[in-house]
Amino acid sequence: MFAPMKVSSHFDGGNIEIVDITRPGDAHLQIRRDSHSEFLQWFNFRVSEVRDLALTLHIDNAGETSYPPGWKGYRAVATYDRQHFFRVPTDYDGKRLTIRHTPTRDSVYYSYFAPYSHERHQDLIARCLASADVHHALLGHTLDGRDMDLLTIGTPGDGRRVCWVIARQHPGETMAEWLVEGLLARLLDPEDPVARELRRQAVFHVVPNMNPDGSFRGNLRVNAAGANLNREWQSPTRERSPEVLLVRQRMEQTGVDYCLDVHGDEALPYNFIAGPDGIPSFTKRQEALQAAYEQALVRASPDFQTKYGYDPTPPGQANMTMCTTWCAERFDCLAMTLEQPFKDTADSPNEAVGWSPERCRQLGRANLDALLAVIHDLR
Repeated sequence: MFAPMKVSSHFDGGNIEIVDITRPGDAHLQIRRDSHSEFLQWFNFRVSEVRDLALTLHIDNAGETSYPPGWKGYRAVATYDRQHFFRVPTDYDGKRLTIRHTPTRDSVYYSYFAPYSHERHQDLIARCLASADVHHALLGHTLDGRDMDLLTIGTPGDGRRVCWVIARQHPGETMAEWLVEGLLARLLDPEDPVARELRRQAVFHVVPNMNPDGSFRGNLRVNAAGANLNREWQSPTRERSPEVLLVRQRMEQTGVDYCLDVHGDEALPYNFIAGPDGIPSFTKRQEALQAAYEQALVRASPDFQTKYGYDPTPPGQANMTMCTTWCAERFDCLAMTLEQPFKDTADSPNEAVGWSPERCRQLGRANLDALLAVIHDLR
């Protein structure tokens, strides 16, 4: 039977499987599992030949995903031009997620969050390299042969603090790279006084995408081998988690005074920080540094808050396979995981776009204000 619309996902970061699209405007779809893994939640697909057609798109296996509570209060992201993103009506009945939208163009993309493509990543790297202060290193390659890019801003030495920022260990958490894009844009602004002072006092090592393979494959949480990279930091291997191994090796060469690991949380409608509480050597100094950083970030961005987040980890019970805990223990440094929502911020909602790429970028910029507030105390 002729299908009145087309559904496709065979592109960078795409993920959806067709169950039934034989009825006009009505589709039954399902999310494909991550590579060699049971994780599933990320979706990203295109619907074509649908101008002015009222669409009802059912994701039939939403109740079987990795974080079903995340669908409560969630609205899907749509875009026509892959540059401007908006939210569309979405409901969840405990089993199926249903997107309802009438496109005004012939084709439209729907996704879990605004995608951050490999092409945009390459443009980000190239744009940063226009600055004479930026150096690029190819740390090595992923299991699929993709480049592991490292940007270094500034020259080590002269007592400069060593600051690391990494993003997208979990590839479907695309808000992480959107945030880093904003952070880098401000850090490289020659007329920004905060950025200028930070560049004077610190050298920055930035990995905008820790998981290029998972990103391209349309995974939520793992790399090409099915490894959750944020559970590989204690014993990474070239066969299973070369991405972590390569970054860890460079950290051992540079040292670490500050590490910001940027993520997204499926369920909580807040921006918040999770620290290394619970590591064997957790100190009052690390606790005070984190508190000072968080308070400075609250002042810099009303989109950030400290009331809601993860429960503290009891002393000595931290998961030492994670980046934040491993870095804090290994380098006695300020190490934090910054979480952003897939939904919207409950305290500062935006009906049209929800938590969006531009809001991510703005929070990235605000993190430089917070870092400046503690830069003198990092050592």
